[in-house]
Amino acid sequence: MDWNKIWETIKDFFVSNGWNIVKFFAILVIGFILVKILLNICRKILNKTKMEKIGQQFLMTAIKLCLYLLYVLVLLSTVGVEITGIITALSALVLAVGMALQNNIANLANGIIIVSTKMFKKGDYIIVDGHEGCITDINFLFTTLMTTDNKKITLPNSTIVNSSVVNAGANPKRRVDFTFSVAYETDVELVKKIVLEVMQSNGNVDLDPAPFCRLKTLGASSIDFFANCWCDASDYWSVYYYVIENVYNEFKRNNVSVPYNQLEVRNRVDEVVMPYNTEPLPERVEKIREEHQTFDLETADFSKIFHKKTKQEKLEIKARKQERKLKKKNKKN
Repeated sequence: MDWNKIWETIKDFFVSNGWNIVKFFAILVIGFILVKILLNICRKILNKTKMEKIGQQFLMTAIKLCLYLLYVLVLLSTVGVEITGIITALSALVLAVGMALQNNIANLANGIIIVSTKMFKKGDYIIVDGHEGCITDINFLFTTLMTTDNKKITLPNSTIVNSSVVNAGANPKRRVDFTFSVAYETDVELVKKIVLEVMQSNGNVDLDPAPFCRLKTLGASSIDFFANCWCDASDYWSVYYYVIENVYNEFKRNNVSVPYNQLEVRNRVDEVVMPYNTEPLPERVEKIREEHQTFDLETADFSKIFHKKTKQEKLEIKARKQERKLKKKNKKN
């Protein structure tokens, strides 16, 4: 193998194509920055419109896809690749991929339906296909929910469109329903009075329409009362737990008996020994969480980037740096 010949070939290539190489890397860097800035501008324009947040995200995803596709085509054109042939190949590829990914295309179409019909908006609490949570994102293929215990659920858009969707956050007001079971010998009017007074004592409960409580069912071992009240959607759970806890307390205060299921109980005569650890609980050690700051041209606020820091801001930044250094030093010790 003639290494000198190979080296000469490589050197001739860079000499004859030096300007094209420089132009390619210039377009690579400048084009990437330009795409990010254009996306930032588009996002700010959409934020000033009355379009729903989910619709804005959906449209931003489409704009981002088109800009990056144009960016790649310009790069290929710079290195001398024929664009016409690439577009033809892409068309054939899209057709082939479309045949193979029919379900994903259905998700895409249903995503457009969800956005256009305004079925729900970001932040709404929905129940669909046995799952429930707050809407955090919708993209071309999937809708993302966040449950109350901070679990992330990703549902295909087709599942949502083809299922019954309960949107608990569609309206500003929600009705809170309760069922209370008491013994047969209990005074019906007393129970109604207690439940209504508890609901009316909470300032988050609306008085118009007025709270409601009536005897509903004569059960096998109890009489069951149905009650409800109205409140703001954001106050639903606080009202629910407030009423449950305070009705239980008022039942005890007024000697209202809650029936139990009948069980056969046998007395155990042997002594039960329960082993346990005699050591006290360890002293709490607070976890040190470091702040991670990222910068993205696509979402950056340019007014803050070029903002000149005041003397007070510089002193605060310096103090935070010293505090982080001190924490790291104490952690090592």
